Amino acid sequence: MNAERLLAHYERIADAPDAIARLRRFILDLVVRGKLVQQDANDEPASDLLKRIAKERAERISRGEMRREKQSADPVDFPFEPPTGWVWLRLGETGNISSGNSINEPTREQLSRVKNGRPFIATKDVGYGLDRIVYDNGLLVEFSDERFRITQKNSVLICAEGGSAGKKIGLADREICFGNKLLANETWSVIAPKFVLFVYMSEFFYQQFASKMKGVIGGISIANFLELPFPLPPLVEQHRIVAKVDELMGLCDRLEAARERREAVRDRLAAASLARFNAPDPETFHADARFALAALPALTTRPDQIKRLRQTILNLAVRGKLVLQDANDEPASELLKRIARTKLELLRKKKLKGNIPITNSISIRESIEPPGTWQWASCDELFFVTKLAGFEYTKHFDLKNEGEVPVIRAQNVRPWTVEENNLKFMSLKTSLVLERSAITKPAILITFIGAGIGDVALIDTKRRWHLAPNVAKAELFEGCDSLVNLKYVVMFFNSPVGRAEIFKHIKTTAQPSLSMGTIRDMDVVMPPLAEQHRIVAKVDALMALCDRLEESLTATAATRRRLLDALLAEALAPVDTRELETAE
Repeated sequence: MNAERLLAHYERIADAPDAIARLRRFILDLVVRGKLVQQDANDEPASDLLKRIAKERAERISRGEMRREKQSADPVDFPFEPPTGWVWLRLGETGNISSGNSINEPTREQLSRVKNGRPFIATKDVGYGLDRIVYDNGLLVEFSDERFRITQKNSVLICAEGGSAGKKIGLADREICFGNKLLANETWSVIAPKFVLFVYMSEFFYQQFASKMKGVIGGISIANFLELPFPLPPLVEQHRIVAKVDELMGLCDRLEAARERREAVRDRLAAASLARFNAPDPETFHADARFALAALPALTTRPDQIKRLRQTILNLAVRGKLVLQDANDEPASELLKRIARTKLELLRKKKLKGNIPITNSISIRESIEPPGTWQWASCDELFFVTKLAGFEYTKHFDLKNEGEVPVIRAQNVRPWTVEENNLKFMSLKTSLVLERSAITKPAILITFIGAGIGDVALIDTKRRWHLAPNVAKAELFEGCDSLVNLKYVVMFFNSPVGRAEIFKHIKTTAQPSLSMGTIRDMDVVMPPLAEQHRIVAKVDALMALCDRLEESLTATAATRRRLLDALLAEALAPVDTRELETAE
């Protein structure tokens, strides 16, 4: 094995998302292929161990410690040529392998009352290879109780059935009784139990194991388990391998702990930077913001950190802390008066239907204090809110895979945008009949029932669309199109403040929902129109920065993975250096 380049470049791959896990799998792959330690021509070859295994088996059978099992005479196609001094065996030749006992509830209750005895180990008590088995699980089998199968200290356990089959593996450090979903391997004296454990943990072994699994819940019969191929080195080499794996796994533990410490430091520094955003000092805010934005790329290594940054930006935007206020801007109160006058005129001309009075009883207005030129307003004051009426749905609504007018369903509405995947359609004739729930100009969409309840998006298109029965629309009143920046309102409802406002209004029944009344009741904090435009422009610029950070993270992670792949491949079997140079 040539691992020098791997170690030399480790700092560059250490932050790859799965670097440590990949290193662990790589070490175990080297184990089964005989490439972790050098072979020694002076070692007693594994073929000589077979005679000692046969003798030990015969002695244990004669003492009644195990049953005589019929040995398969069928030839086995072993996966690859073994290293010098190694041999391939059937797994059943590595030790006395047996399954445990099932227990019912009365028996479980009985075992829970035993004060002194052998631990009864079930699948849930076994970890994933190097984890310690949980012995103090409250179930003991009395030493005199002969109903249960016993396996000796240093037996290797593996789960044979269910979702953990082939994955949950452990090494017993004492005599135990065990459950029926576990297989225990009491290895022969010339086979190191820990070497068997490491082979079980390898990807090679799991692939062999999985290929023999059957059934709906997934499992392997003990007969098929005994037939799995197993690579056996000389005994002395087994011990060298075990010592080396212990050393390397310890190194992986330290590398993992170091990475966790690095991530914790980055998290604290990033959180401190974002905290200066969320609770800014007015006199130093802009300097703080410049510092934080300059520092965040170096502190950001995970997508969840970008998500927090996005939420911080939105939180600042809707609290009036992202851009400077301008005393020359027309106050939002005047803007709302103009919208109110327009709405009253539409009502007088019967171009608009009046709604039930708004109570604002559960608003979040008291939770934040906006700048003096800002004003709270309900959706009812700003928008015409509607949906597809129930009787219209029953009488006319018919979705098709093809048609003239695309229909926006809840699964198409995502925060900020409309996804045009898996669209359904209706005829133009039907859409014209259902004019009230058609979309013919920019509108805000909100899902009011179902899994994505409360998702808010902007549809800014001149094309005709139509609402499905689980999506509502909020349109500006006729003549008010230039008085509100819809992107600001969508931004508000996707901010932490806006999400809180939405969820305060959701009815928590068997199926959570929003009514048209509760949507109209929701509040939006409105800046002056000129400031709305400035906020939207600033948020767009900062979100573009977040996009670039995410793209950089993705590109960096991909580069680290390619470099890691090349280094692991070279360490296992040297490759053309041009491949490594390309990855670098």
